[in-house]
Amino acid sequence: MKSTTERLDALRGGQQPLSHSARTLVGMAANPGCARRALLDACGADKGKIAAHAGFPWPFGQSPFALGRGKAFEALVKEHGGSLLLAQLRQALGLPIEEVAYIALDSVADRIGQQARYRDTCSALWRAATRRPSPATLYDHPMLRLSVGGQYVYLEPDLVAFKVEDLFYVVEIKSFPVIDGRADGIQIAAATKQASTYVIALQDMFTDLNLDPALISTSVFLVTPKGFGNTPVATLIDARKEITMLRRQLQRMDRVADLLDLLPPGLSFDLAVVEDTPTRPPQELAGDLRQIPARYRPGCTAHCELAGLCRDEARTSGSLDLYGAEVTDVLGGVDNAHTALALAEGSQTPSDDQVDVARTLLHAERLRSQLPGRVA
Repeated sequence: MKSTTERLDALRGGQQPLSHSARTLVGMAANPGCARRALLDACGADKGKIAAHAGFPWPFGQSPFALGRGKAFEALVKEHGGSLLLAQLRQALGLPIEEVAYIALDSVADRIGQQARYRDTCSALWRAATRRPSPATLYDHPMLRLSVGGQYVYLEPDLVAFKVEDLFYVVEIKSFPVIDGRADGIQIAAATKQASTYVIALQDMFTDLNLDPALISTSVFLVTPKGFGNTPVATLIDARKEITMLRRQLQRMDRVADLLDLLPPGLSFDLAVVEDTPTRPPQELAGDLRQIPARYRPGCTAHCELAGLCRDEARTSGSLDLYGAEVTDVLGGVDNAHTALALAEGSQTPSDDQVDVARTLLHAERLRSQLPGRVA
C-alpha cells in the first residue's frame, strides 16, 4: 500500500510541489472543514493555475508592485547585520542590547532539502536555548514545520527569530505604512495571524527538542515603514488570542489520510503540462475538483484561489453558504435557498428539525408582505 506522501504526489501529478507560507496556513485554518482546499494544499498543488485552467481564474495575492516593495523593505531592514532592525528592537523592549549576533539560516538553501534545513534550524536554536550566557541573536530565514492534517508542512518565513535574555521573539516584516502611529487594522490583524503561525511552529519545535515552549514569546514584533518612507518602526503586539485561535483551528482540520481514502480511483489535479502549457481538458479537471466536497464561505474570496469555482457551485445549488455563518446559523436544518423560500411561502411541509425555522420564516414573510411598496 502506498504511503500518504506517495498518494499526495500522485494526486498532484507531474507538477512540482509548492511550499507553504503563513498566509496559506492562515487561509486553511480559517476554513478547516473544506476537504477540497485541504487536499490541494496538502499535496502542494498550484491552486491558482488549477483554478484558471478549470475556467475559474481568481485574482488573489499581492500585486507585483507590493511584492517588490516588500522585498526591498525587508532587504533594507536586514542589511548590515540587521543594524536598523536592532535599533528598533532595543527601543521597543527598552533593553540595552549592545551587541547582537546575526545568523543566516538560509545560506545553504540551494544545496540541501527542507528536512536538512529544519534540522539545522533545530540545532541552532537548541544551542541558543541551552547556552549560558547566551548573546542576543538574530536568526534569519529559519526553516520551520507544522503538523497540518496529520502531515508535516515546511515553512520558510521571511522573518527573523530574535533571542534576547531568555526569550525568543518572532519578528514579522511588512511593507504597509504606519502613519501618525496608526496602520490599517485589517493588515495588522493579518500580519499578527501570520506571525502567530511561526510562534506555534517554534513552540512545537521546542517541545520536540525537550525545551520549554514558554521560551517562545507570545508577543510578536511587527516591523513596518514609518509614514511613506522606508524608516522602519517596530511594534510589540500581544498575539495570545490569535495563537490560541489558530492552534484550535489547526487541530480541527481533518486528517489528510482520511480524506484520501474517500477519493474515487484515478482522481487527479494533474494539468498534464507539455512545454509549459497545460494540456488537460478543462472540463475534466473541473469535474475532478467538483468530486471533492468544498465548504464555501464569503471569506474564501480573500483566502483561496479556488473561490470562483466554489462560489459558482454554491450559486448553482442555491447553497446558503453564500450568505455566511450569520444566515446558516439562523437557518439551521435548511440546506439551500430554494427550501428556505418554500418554507417561508408555506408551500413545503417542514421536517421535524425544520419546524422552528419554518415558523420564523413564515413570520418574516408575513412582515415582508405588509411592507408598503413591496416587490412581490
